Amino acid sequence: MNADKRGKRKYKRHKHKFIMELKHNQITGKIIDAFFQVYNKMGYGFQEKVYQNSMQIELRKRGIQFVSQAEIQVFYEGEAVGEYFADLLVENCVIVELKATRELDADHEAQLLNYLKATKYEVGLLMNFGKRPRFERKAYDNENKGSLEWLAADSK
Repeated sequence: MNADKRGKRKYKRHKHKFIMELKHNQITGKIIDAFFQVYNKMGYGFQEKVYQNSMQIELRKRGIQFVSQAEIQVFYEGEAVGEYFADLLVENCVIVELKATRELDADHEAQLLNYLKATKYEVGLLMNFGKRPRFERKAYDNENKGSLEWLAADSK
């Protein structure tokens, strides 16, 4: 792997081309595949819980570990200030937020990005079972979150 000029992005050489290697790309790829499988079978118009249950079945069939409604601690200045419940926490590294709305909006994206900023998790997927299936992949490196002292406390 090579780093670009800034040293932050990682690239992989593939057949004379450089392809950016995304953090947790293998697991996010599997989650995205499961998302489209569920959408293709279920279509549009169900409540979010129906899609969440369907995603759980599909992830389980694929042998992917997950926790449904995972309680995740939120931190401010190194102190726990609350918790929220992720729709799915996959392989203890990817937060998945599911929506069943007509369209995703900026508030949905902000919600996921804030979860990533205030927790130890660095990658999240926002998946909408709307008229057209849509997903957003968000990442926020722990090294950009300031002091990492709270990460050690959250790991206990």
